[in-house]
Amino acid sequence: MKRLLLATLAVAACSSGVAADSYETLVEMNEEILELARPVVNDGVPDLGSAAIAKRKTSLDDFRQRLAAIDTSAWTVPQQVDYLLVWSRMNDIVFQHKVMQPWSRDPLSYLYQFRGIPHADVPATTEDAVALSAQLRAVPVMVDNAIENLTQPSGELASLAIFLLDNFDGVGQGEPYRDEPPEGTIGWFDDLCSRLDAAGSDLLADCRKATAAAQRYHDWLSAELDGMQASAAIGSENFNWYLRHVRLLPHTVDDLRGIGQREFHRYRFNYILDRYVNRSLDELALTQSAEQHEQRTRDAEARTRKLVEDLALFTIPDYMPDEFESDVFWSPRAKTDRHFWEELQFRNALNNHIHASIPGHRFDAELRKRLDNPIRRTHSESARAEGWATYLEETLIQAGIANDNPRVRELFYAALIKRGSRFFAEIGMHTGEMTLEEANAYMMDWVPYMEEDLGRYDLVGYLRRPGLGSMYLLGKTEIEQLISERAFQLGDAFDLGEFHDDFLSRGIIPVTLIRWEMAGLDDEARIVWEDVVGTAFPGGE
Repeated sequence: MKRLLLATLAVAACSSGVAADSYETLVEMNEEILELARPVVNDGVPDLGSAAIAKRKTSLDDFRQRLAAIDTSAWTVPQQVDYLLVWSRMNDIVFQHKVMQPWSRDPLSYLYQFRGIPHADVPATTEDAVALSAQLRAVPVMVDNAIENLTQPSGELASLAIFLLDNFDGVGQGEPYRDEPPEGTIGWFDDLCSRLDAAGSDLLADCRKATAAAQRYHDWLSAELDGMQASAAIGSENFNWYLRHVRLLPHTVDDLRGIGQREFHRYRFNYILDRYVNRSLDELALTQSAEQHEQRTRDAEARTRKLVEDLALFTIPDYMPDEFESDVFWSPRAKTDRHFWEELQFRNALNNHIHASIPGHRFDAELRKRLDNPIRRTHSESARAEGWATYLEETLIQAGIANDNPRVRELFYAALIKRGSRFFAEIGMHTGEMTLEEANAYMMDWVPYMEEDLGRYDLVGYLRRPGLGSMYLLGKTEIEQLISERAFQLGDAFDLGEFHDDFLSRGIIPVTLIRWEMAGLDDEARIVWEDVVGTAFPGGE
């Protein structure tokens, strides 16, 4: 109903007093495309059937015609930037329909509908019990839909779904903590059923049916696996379209390879050099308890805040939390069996906390929530988001965050090597040059502390969301280029702290567009506009 109302508002903009070419129309259309991106949900089950997909495709075609008809020639540059952001949102859905087609190709898209359900606690109230019962009853329907809709499944993605149904992934992101985690999604359903049984819950029958449905999905995928197309690769041509039309980047896969190769080996050189210089120093000691981990995290955040304030690197607004949580949580298992980020975080908490919390993702997200611009408040582009968080790592190392403990520098460069390796792994998978297993083996060979579980966890995301892995270093290099260009423009008047505040105030949008808006440099934006919108660049010659 909401989607129909938004569409009606957009079509009737002129008669309601809102001009069809007004910025207000674009704001309304942004809300419409956000709604269009969400699948219709019936009784807790996303509808990914052919009729629903065809209906959305028709709505998408109508939306594109209306968006293309808007005349933005008299708009300000920030408004024209926002116009491209709405094109980006629309093209992301177009790409899903034309290329990714997760409803028919990706068995993981159905697994993720119910994978988190058995993480629930035993219901404490009638209301909680009703909600959990509805979720459990939805699982067999989700599995039925998967078997019906997966007409061209990728064997690579099906194998990963089978693995996750059967096995703990070794990372546990998003799972309740257990010293000995259940083995995969089916194991978690068994665990929930055991807890419900011990509590004498009426939901035990629903839980057992959901468990049986998860097992049925596993068995169906296993039986069909040999007949599936093996690779989930999308190919260079599709990848290039995605980079231009969705990410709004004037780059190709070959460009990414060049940037990745340069940065990857530069980071490896710095890591090798630091290890050589520091060879007489003691190695960093691993964290041994939850209390020590929490104290190290708080010390890392205090050190970061102090350096930022001492150097006036940017403003920390008063509304920011007094402290941010960590992305890596303590586990006694980590004393003997650590994934990559635990290897780093439990030696020193600075790198991950800077990237994921402050001044990285969580800090960035708090700023975005308070943007006045309704389009940018709902937009988050990974080259800008991950680029900023990655840019901070080497920036704060160069600014002296680890001057009193040189061994910490090694961890920062190990993390950057990891991020750099994603260029080759992701591109290799999508061009068909590597399988996921080969991409993971490559990262384990080249990246310090790298191991199979975290590699697989990351690569699943990059296989299902092209460009995500490459955006960390690409965004970082774009930010560094913009700083250099802006400093050249302003000369002695350039102030890095003021630049950071200005940059962050523009939202989590492509750096290509921030560069046009902030510095008036429109060469890259011109390429993107003419390719994406298909009309002459509004800035003229």
